[in-house]
Amino acid sequence: MKILIVGYFTETSKSTIKRHFPQDWDIVIVPPGKEMLHHIEDCRVIIPEHVRVDLSLLSMARKLKLVQTGAGFDNVDINACTQLGIWAANAAGVNAQAVAEHVLALLLSYYKNIPFLDAFMKNRMDTNHLDYVGSELKGKTIGIIGLGAIGKKVAAFCRVFDMNVLAYARNPAQQSDVFVKMTDFDNLVSASDIVSVHIPLNQQTKQLINKGVFKKMKNTALFINTARGGIVNERDLIDALKNGDISGACLDVFESEPLPIDSELRSLSNVILTPHTAGMPDGLKFHKKRYDFFVNNIKRVENGEEPESKLNQLFNMEYKGGIRN
Repeated sequence: MKILIVGYFTETSKSTIKRHFPQDWDIVIVPPGKEMLHHIEDCRVIIPEHVRVDLSLLSMARKLKLVQTGAGFDNVDINACTQLGIWAANAAGVNAQAVAEHVLALLLSYYKNIPFLDAFMKNRMDTNHLDYVGSELKGKTIGIIGLGAIGKKVAAFCRVFDMNVLAYARNPAQQSDVFVKMTDFDNLVSASDIVSVHIPLNQQTKQLINKGVFKKMKNTALFINTARGGIVNERDLIDALKNGDISGACLDVFESEPLPIDSELRSLSNVILTPHTAGMPDGLKFHKKRYDFFVNNIKRVENGEEPESKLNQLFNMEYKGGIRN
């Protein structure tokens, strides 16, 4: 059985990933391009890390039974998968712990000024000349946009630090903890000391965070994005950071990835950047829980079962012709 993984990986990452699948499976890992098009014709499963899976690509995949993504699936045309009788599934919640921990690491790094202090010490500067600004998390209000698996984890972690937690969700019934106060979007962004984004990227959320939103935030606010770069208008964010509309930002995702070398974000002192690694606690391009989920889901589909966390439920598979055999 051929499994096609499309993305940019180091040789070490490729070896690690391949070892995690059953030995009798044919695991092909290639970047987007001509080689990918050659393998798409006879693969049974595609795991698209850095490629758009649309109708034109799916039409070439005559044996494809499953499109398996990580937590995000904004690069997959779910309707097209359904029309062609192909299962589409994500790994919802698998990286919740990892991303939530990353959010807290960013929070602490920012308010404890860790990057600055680390550079200060490594440059062997005299501590008598240290001009240090820091802050405690206790009493601060964090506004969480999106209260899914990751948002709930972040809320729970913040509660331990005696923070106040506001949350906005399209479905307010998602609230599960009494210490989380549900509120509307505008109140969240204006009342929060920290705004953290945990929603998927789609037509409704594309550039949801823009100039108007930054203007509503406190000028002392910290903005955190570990979800998807496209949710934010990056130019507006840079302007807000430079103009003092907000105090700072911690970013793991960007409109264009990898982040361009000449991006102004790289030169701003009030920004902490990480390279889209929040959901990869086991090392770059590998997360054991994620690949455990992938293997289990592939086995389910091969056995004629529905995959876990299927995304086709918005469309009628039976009406469209059913799942491929």
